[in-house]
Amino acid sequence: MRWKRRRLLYRSWRKRRQLSLVIDRTDRIHPNAILSFTTLRNEIARLPYFLEHYRALGVEHFIVVDNDSDDGSAEFLAHQPDVSVWHTSHSYRLSRFGVDWLTSLQMTYAHDHWTLTVDVDELLIYPDWDTRKLPDLTAWLDARHQPMLGTMMLDMYPKGAVGSAKYTPGTDPTRVLNWFDAYGYWVQRQPRMDSLWLQGGVRLRCFFQSEPERAPTLNKVPLVKWNKRYAYVSSAHSMLPPRLNHIYDENGQEKVTGVLLHTKFLDQIVAKSSVEKQRQEHFSNSSLYDAYYDALADNPILWDESSVAYQNWEQLVDLGLMSKGEWA
Repeated sequence: MRWKRRRLLYRSWRKRRQLSLVIDRTDRIHPNAILSFTTLRNEIARLPYFLEHYRALGVEHFIVVDNDSDDGSAEFLAHQPDVSVWHTSHSYRLSRFGVDWLTSLQMTYAHDHWTLTVDVDELLIYPDWDTRKLPDLTAWLDARHQPMLGTMMLDMYPKGAVGSAKYTPGTDPTRVLNWFDAYGYWVQRQPRMDSLWLQGGVRLRCFFQSEPERAPTLNKVPLVKWNKRYAYVSSAHSMLPPRLNHIYDENGQEKVTGVLLHTKFLDQIVAKSSVEKQRQEHFSNSSLYDAYYDALADNPILWDESSVAYQNWEQLVDLGLMSKGEWA
């Protein structure tokens, strides 16, 4: 595992040459600042609320890799006083889905900072998130020598067809994506990485019932007290060294966990799915997922009688989708 981590770091260090600086405001990063790292392409609709949500949580600076957007995303970000932007036109898939690019920047800017690695369609929440912000949580984790927060990625969707719930940029996307699957998840432990592998939910129910092993992985470790020697192995799903994957119960003591509200299924996904099917950039064996993109392009209805309306974080704790641990 040590050699694997070193290979990943070396690979990321080499990939830094694929990035060109657009605007650098990293001189404004304070020693205790909480940072956010993101790779994106054509996310102008989501960006205003994404920044609002994480600013309110306590993120002080956003480091963004723009993968050749042509919808105004890069121009919008360049005008934000707490954002630094790099550009690349290279392959998202061949950069390990952006992880190599972000790791190269984390080596330089994230060392000894609490760091969020999230996509623009992921909104982090955790117990008491509405009253106790990230600096409170990270100080509490520091005091307990816990350098990470594990989460589940929870797919949110509308009641009707995915293209029918019209989203207004700048508003909370969970107002239109206000349903989720509360049940139908399972988890396996991966001994080699000491990590969990969580699958299930609406994407398995609607798109992968015949091949459940190909359903998306839903566990992530997005919040980490970063060290320049750390590396993500598979997106933000697992990390090296393996101790950073210990986000589950050990010795009978439950750990605090969060949820990434996944807002993938906004109305724009119908048009985007046809584009992404052609680009072949989001899966290692992209052609195997053509049927998935075709189903999304057909404007499906994901809601069924088992769907649950989203209320608040307390509801997710009661359902066992996140845990208070000793934090509350």
